[in-house]
Amino acid sequence: MKLRVPMPRWFTAYGTRFMPFADAASPELPMARLLRLSLFQVVIGMVTALLVGTLNRVMIVELQVPAWWVALAVAIPMVFAPLRTLIGYRSDTHPSALGLRRIPYMWTGTLLLFGGLSIMPFALLLLSEPEAANLWVGQLGACLAFVLVGTGIQVTQTAGMALAHDLATDDKRPRVVALLYSMLLVGMIVSSAVFGTLLADFSPQKLIQLVQGCAVMVAVMNLAALWKQEARGTKRGRREAGGFANSWRELMAEPQMRRFLWTLALGTFAFNMQDIVLEPYAAEILKLDVGSTSALTALSAGGALLAFLLSARWLVGGMHACRLASLGVLLGLPAFAMVIFSGPLEAAWMFRIGVGLIGFSGGLFSVGMLVTAMGMAQDGSPLGKLGGLVIGTWGAVQATSAGAAMALGGALRDGVSVLAMSGALGEVLVTPITAYSFVYHVEMYLLFVVLVALGPMLRASRLAARAEAPKTNTHTPPQPFGLAQLPG
Repeated sequence: MKLRVPMPRWFTAYGTRFMPFADAASPELPMARLLRLSLFQVVIGMVTALLVGTLNRVMIVELQVPAWWVALAVAIPMVFAPLRTLIGYRSDTHPSALGLRRIPYMWTGTLLLFGGLSIMPFALLLLSEPEAANLWVGQLGACLAFVLVGTGIQVTQTAGMALAHDLATDDKRPRVVALLYSMLLVGMIVSSAVFGTLLADFSPQKLIQLVQGCAVMVAVMNLAALWKQEARGTKRGRREAGGFANSWRELMAEPQMRRFLWTLALGTFAFNMQDIVLEPYAAEILKLDVGSTSALTALSAGGALLAFLLSARWLVGGMHACRLASLGVLLGLPAFAMVIFSGPLEAAWMFRIGVGLIGFSGGLFSVGMLVTAMGMAQDGSPLGKLGGLVIGTWGAVQATSAGAAMALGGALRDGVSVLAMSGALGEVLVTPITAYSFVYHVEMYLLFVVLVALGPMLRASRLAARAEAPKTNTHTPPQPFGLAQLPG
């Protein structure tokens, strides 16, 4: 006999109002199974927080590894981002003899993640040794670890999102994808907070235990996420010759597509150059400990999640997607200014506000550009049949630009630091703040360039809307846009 506990009336009446993804479940994909599937996104958030929020600061400050080398290593996971579209295409047509398409790719990505995180502690041990004979071995091992982790992230996330797309029904699919995107941010916030707590009293042994624990969590959580999620098909996949190349040529033939991709790349570049130097800046200039700098990822991801929620409301109210992206760019200017001035003023509170505002403004820009891509690929448009390729290209360009930005940010920090501390830039600039401030100023200049690039896109969209206005029915209510309609 089952004991059924009745839900309170207030919960059934207002539950979906305060739980925006409560209606993502369906009889075919119940909430318990959906939340279990979303664990792979939590894993990606955890690994991202470990790489960007913890290891970069420890390697630069505690292990004295050059910032350019750390930036290059942390950016390696983004090198494989352009392959995401191809990975998704291959998983669509995977000729598995077992009748599985997505699970083999998810399992391969899990093994790559586990292998990379398993190698990483031993590489960190060698990097901490002062002997030069061990240094190159540690750097080689760390590079291999980051390559495996980067490949695992791209393969796991691409196949996992494709699996969620397969399991969800047509009417529930946007809500399911939005939930998975939010779980990624939640994973980053929770993981960075946990890392900050565990490393409050830092020691190399605790860091190694933390990385090893993450490797175990990756295997356990991903195995739970993919267990019995995909049914075996009766037909094997089939790969069509020339399909991907033809679709790509058709995508690039669109007049606004190249400007859109360049604007997206520049904006993402501007918002991510500081990723690799933000924690070292807090440690070297503001004297924050490892736990405090690890928690900065939670501030940035929390700001992005807040932007995700507010942008949904603003877009429903009629705000144009390009205007939303422009708002994010404008808010990025005072955000970087607060980070710059926090050093000379020794104001850690100002630095933390700036970090949160950077995450918020970058989130607004990302959502605005994603909605612009969705508009290009909506039904009835020339790219309507290439929606998946458009969104996949958006993700590939964004991730690639973020990786290149982190690598360049670390290189600029090291190069300017050498010039400044040697006195080549003048006696006034002989201070460690100079190198970090240079990176932040470059980001602000790039934001002005992005604003200029967004202008023609906004003007072209307005002209297109005016041309279509007489053809549309003015009495048709606008389609809502919120968390349920935003894909990840």
